[in-house]
Amino acid sequence: MDEIKPTKVVDARRSFCPGPLMEMIKAYKNSKVGDVISVYSSDTGTKKDAPEWIKKSGNELVGVFDRNGYFEIVMRKTK
Repeated sequence: MDEIKPTKVVDARRSFCPGPLMEMIKAYKNSKVGDVISVYSSDTGTKKDAPEWIKKSGNELVGVFDRNGYFEIVMRKTK
């Protein structure tokens, strides 16, 4: 993950489901193809919901990472 630098970082650690997912979608809509979006969330539902949405929307899931007290979901906008 060190070689991939996010274009946008969304800190949704104080938000609860579906907030982090909605914040990610908002960032997605305001980004361009090729952008890498990183979402921070402490809501455990986001760890499952965000990757499902990324795949369903046809974009690339770069990874889901456990950080110190939160999750980082990283996606690349491909369409």
